[in-house]
Amino acid sequence: MKKMVKRKKINLVAKKFAKGLKFFGPGFVTGAADNDPSGIGTYSIAGSAYGLSLLWLCPFLFPLMFVMQEMCARIGLATSSGLTFNMKKVFHPTILYMSIFLLVIANIINIGADIAIMAAATTLVLDLDFKLLSIIITTVIIVMEIFISYHIYSKVLLALAFFLFSYVITAFLTVQNWTEIFQHAFIPTFKFNKEFVLLVTGFFGTTISPYLFFWQTSHEIENKLDKTDHNNSSHHIKKLIRKMRFDTFTGMLFAQIIIFFIVVTCFSSLHVNGITNIVTANDAASALGPLAGQWSSWIFTIGIIGAGFLGVPVIAGSSAYALAEIFEQPEGLSHKFKNAMFFYGIIAFSSLIGLAINFVGINPIKALLYAAVVNAIVSVPIVAFVILLANNKAIMGKHKNNFWSNFLGLATFCTILFCAVLTIYLFLV
Repeated sequence: MKKMVKRKKINLVAKKFAKGLKFFGPGFVTGAADNDPSGIGTYSIAGSAYGLSLLWLCPFLFPLMFVMQEMCARIGLATSSGLTFNMKKVFHPTILYMSIFLLVIANIINIGADIAIMAAATTLVLDLDFKLLSIIITTVIIVMEIFISYHIYSKVLLALAFFLFSYVITAFLTVQNWTEIFQHAFIPTFKFNKEFVLLVTGFFGTTISPYLFFWQTSHEIENKLDKTDHNNSSHHIKKLIRKMRFDTFTGMLFAQIIIFFIVVTCFSSLHVNGITNIVTANDAASALGPLAGQWSSWIFTIGIIGAGFLGVPVIAGSSAYALAEIFEQPEGLSHKFKNAMFFYGIIAFSSLIGLAINFVGINPIKALLYAAVVNAIVSVPIVAFVILLANNKAIMGKHKNNFWSNFLGLATFCTILFCAVLTIYLFLV
């Protein structure tokens, strides 16, 4: 009798949990996937190396991140077509192919960096070879994305992403000067040296990433079709756009809250104790020491694994969506493997090439930051294309950009362009 009552309680909790997850749409999944291992590593480096000096980037980037993702999602809902398909209508093939080529290269580098830190984090709790773990992790990611519906397992992995709240808890367990923290959050600090500029550019690149643009555009369409929603009337699309904006706002806010507390935690746990140079996964994990003590490696590893298994398929999937639309091949995670072999082949190929990067001896922590910087540089032309598409009345109709979308979109483009050019200049002179 007691077992039956216990089983009913467990089933009730499971049903409530599943029902709650339905509120997490493409926007929230995208926001959670933004905090991939590359992002966590970059924010950790920023907090340990420069303390609170880069904290102002969180509130600064939030509206820019939101407006770019909202534009992409709106393009998807208004046209029922992916970003690349719409770009083909407007831009010269040479420009299009070059942009997608850069996207795929940036994605592969990002995947390689993510796999590296996932494997390095796992070695903290399992006595296994780094390269063997890299192979196992890559294999699991490919198998999961090809043979299990992403719409199903992404909901489960979102639960693992909530392990990132360990940074929030740690920040409150550590003695903080909150006046100083909020001063740094709203008063910008900038230093014209190579390392600082590299971190700022990496911060931008891992927060406003091109792969998120392509992913959310296509994911919004798939989410709509999953619900057998084929109503494309202007009134219905407007209703979907309102719902999408709330979902996207929530997702981007979640991403920025986690970023904020990663920086604060690494400042209070590492920077103030003289640890200003994160070299290994163990260094990064030690930031959670005030919360987890000897279990900090486990908490860090679970968070990184969850973020990686959620983020890497998004990165690989964005390349697959882009290339499938260029070559007019069946696309989408709703398709079975046999019906979209090109699409799933790109996912597997991107993941395997990313894996290969881990056999050339690059430090995983350095790889994370370099991947973020590459993302920032690649995002410059793609941000411009998204803004142009969102303003094209022939494509968007009544759903084209308003004044504030254009204002914040232009601010995003100018800021990323400035950071990318300054980074390239400082490393060439």
